[in-house]
Amino acid sequence: MADKGLRVNEQIRVREVRLIDSEGEQKGIVPTIEALKMARENELDLVEVAPNANPPVCKILDYGKYRFEMEKKLRDSKKNQKVLKLKEIRMQPKIADGDIEFKSKHIKEFLAEGNKVKVTVRFRGRELAHTDLGLDVLNQVLERIEGEYVMEKQPAMEGRFMSMTLAPKAKK
Repeated sequence: MADKGLRVNEQIRVREVRLIDSEGEQKGIVPTIEALKMARENELDLVEVAPNANPPVCKILDYGKYRFEMEKKLRDSKKNQKVLKLKEIRMQPKIADGDIEFKSKHIKEFLAEGNKVKVTVRFRGRELAHTDLGLDVLNQVLERIEGEYVMEKQPAMEGRFMSMTLAPKAKK
Protein backbone atom coordinates (compact mmCIF):
# COMPACT_ATOMS: atom_id res chain seq x y z
CA MET A 1 0.00 0.00 0.00
CA ALA A 2 1.17 3.56 -0.70
CA ASP A 3 0.62 4.96 2.84
CA LYS A 4 2.61 2.56 5.05
CA GLY A 5 4.47 5.29 6.94
CA LEU A 6 1.59 7.73 7.52
CA ARG A 7 0.69 8.65 11.06
CA VAL A 8 -2.86 9.68 11.87
CA ASN A 9 -4.42 11.61 14.79
CA GLU A 10 -2.98 10.36 18.14
CA GLN A 11 -0.10 8.57 16.39
CA ILE A 12 1.50 11.98 15.73
CA ARG A 13 3.97 12.40 18.61
CA VAL A 14 5.53 15.84 17.99
CA ARG A 15 4.85 19.03 19.93
CA GLU A 16 3.96 21.21 16.95
CA VAL A 17 3.18 20.74 13.26
CA ARG A 18 2.90 22.85 10.11
CA LEU A 19 -0.83 22.63 9.41
CA ILE A 20 -2.77 22.62 6.15
CA ASP A 21 -6.54 22.78 6.66
CA SER A 22 -9.26 20.88 4.79
CA GLU A 23 -9.47 23.62 2.11
CA GLY A 24 -5.73 23.35 1.43
CA GLU A 25 -4.81 26.65 3.11
CA GLN A 26 -1.61 26.99 5.15
CA LYS A 27 -2.34 27.66 8.84
CA GLY A 28 1.32 27.92 9.83
CA ILE A 29 2.97 26.19 12.79
CA VAL A 30 0.37 25.05 15.31
CA PRO A 31 0.61 22.93 18.49
CA THR A 32 -0.37 19.32 17.70
CA ILE A 33 -3.14 19.28 20.33
CA GLU A 34 -4.77 22.34 18.75
CA ALA A 35 -4.45 20.83 15.24
CA LEU A 36 -6.15 17.63 16.48
CA LYS A 37 -8.94 19.69 18.02
CA MET A 38 -9.50 21.55 14.71
CA ALA A 39 -9.65 18.24 12.83
CA ARG A 40 -12.20 16.79 15.29
CA GLU A 41 -14.40 19.91 15.01
CA ASN A 42 -14.63 19.29 11.24
CA GLU A 43 -15.15 15.54 11.84
CA LEU A 44 -11.95 14.80 9.88
CA ASP A 45 -8.53 13.31 10.63
CA LEU A 46 -5.13 14.88 11.15
CA VAL A 47 -2.73 13.11 8.76
CA GLU A 48 1.04 13.54 8.68
CA VAL A 49 1.90 14.00 4.99
CA ALA A 50 5.57 15.04 5.26
CA PRO A 51 7.07 13.44 8.39
CA ASN A 52 10.68 14.38 7.54
CA ALA A 53 10.04 18.14 7.36
CA ASN A 54 10.89 20.30 10.35
CA PRO A 55 8.29 20.63 11.85
CA PRO A 56 6.32 17.76 10.20
CA VAL A 57 3.58 18.83 7.76
CA CYS A 58 0.07 17.66 8.67
CA LYS A 59 -3.14 17.97 6.74
CA ILE A 60 -6.75 17.90 7.90
CA LEU A 61 -8.63 15.46 5.68
CA ASP A 62 -10.85 12.37 5.58
CA TYR A 63 -8.28 9.59 6.03
CA GLY A 64 -10.51 6.82 4.65
CA LYS A 65 -11.17 8.80 1.48
CA TYR A 66 -7.48 9.71 1.19
CA ARG A 67 -6.43 6.03 1.46
CA PHE A 68 -9.02 5.06 -1.15
CA GLU A 69 -7.68 7.71 -3.56
CA MET A 70 -4.09 6.52 -3.05
CA GLU A 71 -5.06 2.87 -3.69
CA LYS A 72 -6.98 3.94 -6.79
CA LYS A 73 -3.91 5.79 -8.12
CA LEU A 74 -1.80 2.70 -7.45
CA ARG A 75 -4.28 0.44 -9.30
CA ASP A 76 -4.43 2.82 -12.27
CA SER A 77 -0.64 3.00 -12.52
CA LYS A 78 -0.48 -0.83 -12.53
CA LYS A 79 -3.04 -0.98 -15.36
CA ASN A 80 -0.72 0.92 -17.69
CA GLN A 81 2.25 -1.37 -17.06
CA LYS A 82 3.08 -4.02 -19.65
CA VAL A 83 4.40 -7.19 -18.04
CA LEU A 84 7.04 -8.84 -20.20
CA LYS A 85 6.96 -12.61 -20.17
CA LEU A 86 9.78 -14.90 -21.19
CA LYS A 87 8.49 -17.73 -23.35
CA GLU A 88 10.66 -20.74 -24.11
CA ILE A 89 10.74 -22.86 -27.25
CA ARG A 90 12.69 -26.13 -27.02
CA MET A 91 13.96 -28.31 -29.83
CA GLN A 92 16.62 -30.90 -30.61
CA PRO A 93 19.47 -30.80 -33.15
CA LYS A 94 17.83 -33.52 -35.27
CA ILE A 95 14.60 -31.55 -35.81
CA ALA A 96 12.82 -31.77 -39.18
CA ASP A 97 12.28 -28.74 -41.46
CA GLY A 98 8.50 -28.81 -40.97
CA ASP A 99 8.94 -28.71 -37.21
CA ILE A 100 11.37 -25.79 -37.43
CA GLU A 101 8.80 -23.96 -39.56
CA PHE A 102 6.07 -24.69 -37.00
CA LYS A 103 8.16 -23.55 -34.02
CA SER A 104 9.34 -20.45 -35.91
CA LYS A 105 5.70 -19.49 -36.44
CA HIS A 106 5.13 -19.75 -32.67
CA ILE A 107 8.20 -17.61 -31.99
CA LYS A 108 6.84 -14.94 -34.37
CA GLU A 109 3.51 -14.98 -32.51
CA PHE A 110 5.21 -14.63 -29.11
CA LEU A 111 7.31 -11.72 -30.37
CA ALA A 112 4.23 -10.07 -31.91
CA GLU A 113 2.50 -10.26 -28.50
CA GLY A 114 5.47 -8.37 -27.02
CA ASN A 115 7.05 -11.30 -25.16
CA LYS A 116 10.71 -12.27 -25.04
CA VAL A 117 11.53 -15.72 -26.38
CA LYS A 118 14.28 -18.09 -25.25
CA VAL A 119 15.04 -20.58 -28.03
CA THR A 120 16.75 -23.68 -26.65
CA VAL A 121 18.29 -26.73 -28.35
CA ARG A 122 18.68 -29.73 -26.05
CA PHE A 123 21.53 -32.18 -26.67
CA ARG A 124 21.24 -35.79 -25.53
CA GLY A 125 24.04 -38.33 -25.25
CA ARG A 126 26.36 -38.33 -28.26
CA GLU A 127 24.66 -35.26 -29.72
CA LEU A 128 26.89 -33.17 -27.42
CA ALA A 129 29.79 -33.93 -29.77
CA HIS A 130 27.94 -32.07 -32.56
CA THR A 131 26.99 -28.71 -31.05
CA ASP A 132 27.51 -27.19 -34.52
CA LEU A 133 24.25 -28.90 -35.58
CA GLY A 134 22.42 -27.09 -32.78
CA LEU A 135 23.87 -23.78 -33.93
CA ASP A 136 22.66 -24.55 -37.48
CA VAL A 137 19.13 -25.15 -36.11
CA LEU A 138 19.18 -21.78 -34.28
CA ASN A 139 20.40 -20.01 -37.42
CA GLN A 140 17.60 -21.62 -39.47
CA VAL A 141 15.08 -20.29 -36.93
CA LEU A 142 16.58 -16.79 -37.23
CA GLU A 143 16.33 -16.96 -41.03
CA ARG A 144 12.64 -17.86 -40.83
CA ILE A 145 11.68 -15.03 -38.43
CA GLU A 146 13.92 -12.46 -40.21
CA GLY A 147 13.86 -8.91 -38.89
CA GLU A 148 11.08 -9.27 -36.30
CA TYR A 149 13.43 -9.51 -33.33
CA VAL A 150 16.34 -8.01 -31.44
CA MET A 151 19.03 -10.50 -30.39
CA GLU A 152 19.29 -10.08 -26.63
CA LYS A 153 21.64 -13.02 -25.95
CA GLN A 154 23.76 -14.67 -28.61
CA PRO A 155 23.60 -18.50 -28.94
CA ALA A 156 25.70 -20.04 -26.16
CA MET A 157 26.13 -23.44 -24.50
CA GLU A 158 24.78 -23.88 -20.96
CA GLY A 159 25.48 -27.47 -19.93
CA ARG A 160 23.48 -29.75 -22.26
CA PHE A 161 21.56 -26.81 -23.74
CA MET A 162 22.40 -24.19 -26.36
CA SER A 163 20.14 -21.18 -26.12
CA MET A 164 19.62 -17.65 -27.35
CA THR A 165 17.22 -14.96 -26.20
CA LEU A 166 15.19 -12.81 -28.58
CA ALA A 167 13.20 -9.68 -27.74
CA PRO A 168 10.52 -8.02 -29.90
CA LYS A 169 11.57 -5.02 -31.98
CA ALA A 170 10.54 -1.74 -30.40
CA LYS A 171 7.38 -0.33 -31.98
CA LYS A 172 7.66 3.21 -33.28
